This record gives sequence, C-alpha cells and structure tokens, in this order.
Amino acid sequence: MFKIGIIGVGNMGEAILKGLLSRVSPDEIIVSDASQERLDFIINKYGVAGTDNNKRLASLSDIVFLVVKPKDVEKVLSQIGKELRGKILVSSVAGLKINKIKQFTDINVARIMPNTPAMVGESATGIAFDENFPEEKKGEIINLISSFGKAVVVDENLMDAITGLSGSGPAYILTVIDGLAQAGVKQGLSYQQALDLATQTVLGTAKLLQETKEHPAVLRDKVTSPGGTTIHGLHELEKGKIKDSLINAVEAATKRSKELSGE
Repeated sequence: MFKIGIIGVGNMGEAILKGLLSRVSPDEIIVSDASQERLDFIINKYGVAGTDNNKRLASLSDIVFLVVKPKDVEKVLSQIGKELRGKILVSSVAGLKINKIKQFTDINVARIMPNTPAMVGESATGIAFDENFPEEKKGEIINLISSFGKAVVVDENLMDAITGLSGSGPAYILTVIDGLAQAGVKQGLSYQQALDLATQTVLGTAKLLQETKEHPAVLRDKVTSPGGTTIHGLHELEKGKIKDSLINAVEAATKRSKELSGE
C-alpha cells in the first residue's frame, strides 16, 4: 500500500509531488499520467512508483490527489470510483464541486485550488472539505497541502472567490511587475535591471507584510513621506484607479469561475 497516489503529473501535479516529498518518502507515493513519456520522466526524476492504470493506483493508495483536466474528470472518476470507497480524494480540478464527485463514489473529499507558485513551493491554496469529512483527518490533509505553500480553509461556496483572487492572482501580479519594469526602462534602466528590481521589490514587500503582520496601509504610510516621491507616485496610481481595477479583476474572474462550474 502507498500513502498517497497522484493522478496527473503535469506542471501542477509535479509541483504538488515536490511539496509532498517534504512530508513523506518517495516509496510512499505512486503516480499516474495519461502520457507514458511524462510518467517515465517523473518516476526517474523523483524515485516514486508509477502506473498507467488509474484503477490500480486508487486501489493501492490511502489518499488520492486528482490533478487532471476538467474534460477528463468523468472518465477518471468512472475508472476509480469503486476503488476509492473509504478513502480520501483531494481534487484540484477547477470548477469540480464536491457533490459532483460524490455522484461517482461515497468517499471523503477535500477540494483544493492551488496556484502556479506551487511550482516553487509558494502556492496560495484554498481548501474546502465535504460536510462529512472526518475532523481527525483534516489536520493531516492541511499539513500535506501546506507542503507546497500557504493553505487556507474556506467553505466550498467561497472556492470561486479563491479562484478569482489567488488562482488568477499571479497573472495580476505579473502584469504589475512587467509594468514596473517597463517604467524602469522608460527612465533609462535596461529591461533586465528593471525587472530584477521590480521582482525583488514585490518579493521583499510581500515578505515584509508577512513577517510584520501589519496592515498594508500602515506599511505604505511608513514609506510615504510628506511631499516626497512616493506620495506623488501614489497620486498617479489613484488617478488610474488601481484598487478599483484589481477589485474588478477579482470580481470578473470569480464570476467566470461560477459560470464554468455551472452556477
């Protein structure tokens, strides 16, 4: 028996695997993938067991991570439904509701929404548990999800908001970083110099916020001197309604997530 099985080891599946290996040993994990070439690559790179048979993987695992494309969900769940009974399924499939999974099999389900920084162990991941999920098992799942970043538990009805905020969030932040870098180029820096400075500024500011636990506005005020450069820059940002734009972006992405999940 294996402690964990992962169905689908593309970019996100590999990111999850890398994190999990900080919590469990390679010989406790078995993986599968639709691509034999990809499966062989992951097996050789990480030293985990592998199979091209999802049903076998489910039968041999206590906890199964489902990391497949939405179009493949019904096929995979039909294959493994009977083998999952009495086990735990952790689904990262966007828009796949817990009640939909339970139509295929009677199991304990944790639904997660990680984001792309999972690839460097810094995901912001929302977790929703089904209403009958054993309390004594929740801590174990949260610990596993925390292996590839920050885990936040929410009610399932907030998973679309998680998608709109942190799921799509990296794209918003990358747009900000590129904008800052382009601005640096306009002022005479090379693009690489400006990009390095912008990237470190975002990284350092996020770490400062995490470690001080102060409100963003408080930290912002500490670098905003009366009549100084920062207040002039902030004034221009307010003219462009940057906060409104970010709020609208999250709202639009959340709405689209609801549409895709059938609400």
